[in-house]
Amino acid sequence: MNIIRIYKTTTTLLIASQGKYYTVIAGWNDFVNREGLYQHVLEDLKGLEPIETPAAEKILATSLLPPIGSQEVWAAGVTYYRSRTARMEESEVSGGATFYDKVYVAERPELFFKATPHRVSGHGQTVYIRADSSWDVPEPELTLFISSKGTIEGYTVGNDMSSRSIEGENPLYLPQAKVYEKCAGLGPCLMVLDVPIPADTIIRMAIYRNNEEQYSDSVPISQMKRSHQELVDFLYRGCAFPEGCFLMTGTCLVPDNSFTLKDNDRVEISIDHIGQLTNNIQTYRL
Repeated sequence: MNIIRIYKTTTTLLIASQGKYYTVIAGWNDFVNREGLYQHVLEDLKGLEPIETPAAEKILATSLLPPIGSQEVWAAGVTYYRSRTARMEESEVSGGATFYDKVYVAERPELFFKATPHRVSGHGQTVYIRADSSWDVPEPELTLFISSKGTIEGYTVGNDMSSRSIEGENPLYLPQAKVYEKCAGLGPCLMVLDVPIPADTIIRMAIYRNNEEQYSDSVPISQMKRSHQELVDFLYRGCAFPEGCFLMTGTCLVPDNSFTLKDNDRVEISIDHIGQLTNNIQTYRL
């Protein structure tokens, strides 16, 4: 397995390949939205001189942006058994629990719109919780980058921020529970491989409050009930994405029901081979 990592910064695209860093002046959308992206990037790097590692590290420390251009972010729900159970628990009082049980075994997956680019935060940036929500959690998710042709071209780390109290009150409130200012995190890079991501890839999440760990767990992506291509095929049945899109693939890491995020908490999500996405938590207020 050969890995290329594409970082979006304020001044350039920074490419990490085979232990070296390269800068490429290109628009994000045109650069990443190419079928067979891995081979295209290898061609782009031919003849380029690598930059010094300290210079690359300085760029990453001071100029990193979320790895997104004008793409939409979508998400899949109830793709892991633990997510099914959590959704059923939170919606039991409202009588909506059976919806999640049914969609877990149904042919058609749950897919929903998550975020426009300006509502996406990158590594080291803040994501929000809603002021009108009493129960909020991060949801760590392997996130696919899909070309306009419907091909899976890369992967990144996703943080699907969610109000469990709002969704639990009524499943029809899902858009309000999921879509609001800075409701999603992506980063730190777009990872491009010469093969599909391995099934034994591990997702890890830790949550800190006052630098003390409140939660920590991990899961292999092999526990997903549905395949990545299955989710992509359903998403592209009814939508066109001229610049490609991102698709969060669901979560299996769910803190206990007694836990809710608070201001100044820190969420660290890492996925093998891709890297770590760190987000700070604040309540959104006008």
